[in-house]
Amino acid sequence: MRAGLGSTAAFAAMLGVAALGAAQVADPVMIRLAYVVPISDLPSLLLEKKDLAKHLDKSYRLEITRYAGTPPMVTALAAGEVDVADLAYPTLPIAIQNAGIADLRVIADGFQDGPPGHYSNEWMVLTDGPVKRVEDLKGKVVASNAIGSGVDIAMRAMLKKHGLEDKRDYTVIEAPFPTMRAILAEKKADLVSAVLPFALDPQLRSVARPLFASKDAVGVSEFTMWTARAGFIAKNHAAMVDFMEDTLRILRWYLDPANHEAAVDIFARVTKQPRERLGWAYTEKDYYRDRNLKPDLAALQRNVDLTRDLGFIKASIDVAKSSDLSLVEEAAKRLQ
Repeated sequence: MRAGLGSTAAFAAMLGVAALGAAQVADPVMIRLAYVVPISDLPSLLLEKKDLAKHLDKSYRLEITRYAGTPPMVTALAAGEVDVADLAYPTLPIAIQNAGIADLRVIADGFQDGPPGHYSNEWMVLTDGPVKRVEDLKGKVVASNAIGSGVDIAMRAMLKKHGLEDKRDYTVIEAPFPTMRAILAEKKADLVSAVLPFALDPQLRSVARPLFASKDAVGVSEFTMWTARAGFIAKNHAAMVDFMEDTLRILRWYLDPANHEAAVDIFARVTKQPRERLGWAYTEKDYYRDRNLKPDLAALQRNVDLTRDLGFIKASIDVAKSSDLSLVEEAAKRLQ
């Protein structure tokens, strides 16, 4: 009888283990991923290459949401509605200091502006207009996509280098990137911000010329980076490494010149734009993306310090202490 009870207990234990394993397989970790700009932000392209995501719907599931900007993304992070957010460099210290998300961590590279051989955001003036040098912007109107954005910070840094201060020497208006060409052509502003893909608009180039680029103002910038809260990383470390492994595999596919024509078809489908306008994406004409998803933390520290110097945050943060690169490092080792 004791033997029978032992066998029954062992069988029950086996059933329990099997049930636990089935539950784990049936209930992968949900990762809610947020981004702003299609194509430029890799999250917009991940599900287009699900065939390369070996762990998707096994150890993790993915829910990807586009936000109008990074400020509402920070609100969602604070409320626990987003798990991984693709933030711009000024938003990182604002999220940590102003929104109180002290455990926010940089976990991966988004894209970098200014490395040699790659695109850097531009600020443009009318080709036949009165502005020939930065100093000529004194008393003029300049257009930014959003005050305090990464683009805005770089613009202000360049004007400050040339002795121009906001409100005292120039006026800032806010406008969406798609409207910048019209704003400049109609002379509603004397300087406009031009980022990809809008900077390559032939109609813009026909009436405007670059006055300076972001790299002239701030050098290399870790313009966007993926972030997550430390608690979420610790709780879901294994699934997050699987996610990063899949992300690396997909990123490398997009960066491979052998796949470029197929990638352009995807870009066209995602943006609903003619494919002939999108050949620049994920080439040397685009921003720089690290193929191992390793962010440039030294550049990011400089960017955060600049955000402080321009008065958008009260104090800087130690970027290294607010980073956790263990996920991408482990994922990259798997793909060696």
